[in-house]
Amino acid sequence: MNTRTLTLALGAAIIVVANAVALGGVAWNRSGEPESRLALSQRELAKTAEWRAHHEDSGLALSLKWRIPRAGQEAYEKNGYWSYGGSPSWLDERRLAELGFDVERAKAQGAGQQPYLRKSEREVLVVLELAGAAWEQALEGARRNLADKQAALAAEPDAEQVIRAEKQARDWLEREERHNSRLFAIDAGTDLAGLRAQYPDRSRYMILTAHLRLHRSANGDEVVLGGYLNTRAGHRINVPHALRGTFAAARVAEVYEVYEASGAAPFGVVLAVGRRLEPWIESVVQR
Repeated sequence: MNTRTLTLALGAAIIVVANAVALGGVAWNRSGEPESRLALSQRELAKTAEWRAHHEDSGLALSLKWRIPRAGQEAYEKNGYWSYGGSPSWLDERRLAELGFDVERAKAQGAGQQPYLRKSEREVLVVLELAGAAWEQALEGARRNLADKQAALAAEPDAEQVIRAEKQARDWLEREERHNSRLFAIDAGTDLAGLRAQYPDRSRYMILTAHLRLHRSANGDEVVLGGYLNTRAGHRINVPHALRGTFAAARVAEVYEVYEASGAAPFGVVLAVGRRLEPWIESVVQR
């Protein structure tokens, strides 16, 4: 066997082994009862950034749209209602220390030299809650915001800025009730069994792997440490070929696209999360 033939044979063997390992991993992830199984809708799913970049690709992949609980006026800023990464307020210094970060070391480093912060990213587990307390708080916040704007409008019925603010508040409440994602990141940890004991409802709480890194900010002269959470490990969810036809009549909203303006038809997806905490689609229903 000459060198070229040997090289081709080795290359083919590597591809076969790699595919076998990948398929074996998928099979093991989906074996047994799923770790969780949630009924999502078009509110919680969008086409991935990769799909947008490669329209010639006949495949279809979806991304989870999740949110961070927000408080105050920042909750009503444009495009502030769902995310793929962010800094939850519950990821304070105490929680970061519990997750194994050296908080004091990170705070002690000078602002210009922060090697520990730059290398701080690690894998954790994130709890995503569907249509639970965090979403109810978002709904109540939107209602209070509208009530405040309506009171202001009653006091100044001819003020254009107040009129616009009241309309924006009404629009926001409608989006919150009918369009915005109901999936919120509410906790993180490193112990799957411990998190599942704390959040036992497997039809409401999804646990995925995530990446968490530290960041610093200043509150006057005080250095404040926070955490930036990113669930990119669970973002891409391939739609099986047999299920893609369900989306033929519905234009699925794309990443960073507001669902209500996308013209996407409503649909339901049963999403299962397996032993490796990797999600897959069990079924799709067009509504």
